[in-house]
Amino acid sequence: VLGGKEAILRMEQTAYDLVFTDLKMPEVDGITLIRWIKQKRPETGIVIITGYPSQDTIKDALEVGIIDYVPKPFTPAVLLDVTQRAVEWIRRKAPVEKKEKDGEFPPSMLQEIDRVIKQYKNKPGSSIPVLQRCQQIVGYLPPEIQKYIAKGLNLTPAQIHSIVSFYSFFTMKPRGDHNIRICLGTACYVKRVEESLNKIKAELKIEVGDVTPDKKFSLETVRCLGACGLAPVMVIDEETFGAVNPKKVMEIIEGYA
Repeated sequence: VLGGKEAILRMEQTAYDLVFTDLKMPEVDGITLIRWIKQKRPETGIVIITGYPSQDTIKDALEVGIIDYVPKPFTPAVLLDVTQRAVEWIRRKAPVEKKEKDGEFPPSMLQEIDRVIKQYKNKPGSSIPVLQRCQQIVGYLPPEIQKYIAKGLNLTPAQIHSIVSFYSFFTMKPRGDHNIRICLGTACYVKRVEESLNKIKAELKIEVGDVTPDKKFSLETVRCLGACGLAPVMVIDEETFGAVNPKKVMEIIEGYA
């Protein structure tokens, strides 16, 4: 569709699982469209792709609840990564809504989370520090814990999920003893970082977001690691490796085995 008004007319007639939208559109802007979707079609996932990024629009979008926010320009690898995570969000969403899983977590863990929520609950901008502390407690932020935190902070699960999915330092899956991150930013992409990523996937026999069977390694992709001058870049735990290639990445990883 060509604008927010046309999108609303379409969605009044048909339910969609996923919507990709810009922010600047004729007649009805992106934020207005997102608020309408959250009110009328709250089950729909939303990804923003825009050439007009700003801190204010990111803040507004995260507050109403989105899956991801992608500023232009972006590489094909970033678009593929965002789309895969959006589809994964849709697949996970229905089962989480249908059943409670809090019982899977020890009471002592939930009590510690409750203490964190109580400490930060009435402080402005408390969502990120609460999520950081809860990730330290649990080790990761699965949908059940996100829902538990959302309830404690009087937010919707979609609002919490938007924050977790947007910031690369949060994870929704358990990590391995060593966490491998591959940058998919433009500087790394043009220097063929995907070849190194594919080599890691083939050698470790895992996909992005997975953990090796021995729990030794987990693999993630990020849009930027802030080291463009070293491109292509890989980070293992807190150590950065530049100018990597398929052979080099495996030599580095073998040093952590």
